[in-house]
Amino acid sequence: MEKSTAARKRKSVKWGIGLILCVFCVLMLLPLLMLLVDSLMGKQELMETCGAVLSDYEGHAGFRLFPLYPTLRAYVRLLLDSPEYFTAFWNSMLQTAGVLAGQLLVAVPAAWAFARFRFPGKKILWFLYMLLMILPFQVTMVSGYLVLNSVHLMDTHGAVILPGIFSTLPVFILQKTFAAIPGEVIEAAKIDGAGDIRIFLDIGIPLGKSGIFSILILGFLEYWNAIEPPMTYLKTKALWPLSLYLPQMTGTEFSAAFAASVVTLLPAVLLFLTGQENLEQGIVASGMERKKHSE
Repeated sequence: MEKSTAARKRKSVKWGIGLILCVFCVLMLLPLLMLLVDSLMGKQELMETCGAVLSDYEGHAGFRLFPLYPTLRAYVRLLLDSPEYFTAFWNSMLQTAGVLAGQLLVAVPAAWAFARFRFPGKKILWFLYMLLMILPFQVTMVSGYLVLNSVHLMDTHGAVILPGIFSTLPVFILQKTFAAIPGEVIEAAKIDGAGDIRIFLDIGIPLGKSGIFSILILGFLEYWNAIEPPMTYLKTKALWPLSLYLPQMTGTEFSAAFAASVVTLLPAVLLFLTGQENLEQGIVASGMERKKHSE
């Protein structure tokens, strides 16, 4: 009798937690649903629904689960008659891909060195890395502006790409991942005659694949939506990424702005869904290594 009562309590608690999580999930997805629905509305219906918020339209803002007269006109106009949007989309792809490629060349070897080598000044250098990681962009903005201006990179794609390449967060994540590789594997490779470079390429990168995918996914999400660096370092509108171009659309075509927001979200959403497992494995590996050291 007591066991059945305890089982019912556990089942009730489980159902309660599930219900609460479902409510939070709906609240999180509601803005995305509103964005998608509004992008399928015509101009008049959009004004009737959101005109009180978007402009001086009289009445109250509302929400419709489905458009009364759904149309793809906004998407057609965006994809076929908006060259400025494609320019901004290309700028975002170029800047994000440049940062991620640079991080693979810089952050991965740096994290391996911090995790597997001993050298003078390692602790001090690691402390500086951690210090730079917690500093907000506003603190380093002026110094970054002066450096980029001195090397004549201001108002170029390189002004956004170069600082992102030397971001410290990827090094922090990968250092934990590489440090979790068993030392016996490294020692066995050395006994077989493998050098440091061969160990890094044949052991470090394959076993640290989850961490590498993690920094790529997190880096894409960060720099695809970056606002402050492009706003600070880019003055020419032809170089603006989507994060700066989209706010300019809200003052002209509301339906096209909603459609552009949906299209802009797609690469990040698809990348996150396809790489979610690797992202979780990279974070778990980092946590396991930290727990092992604490024990």
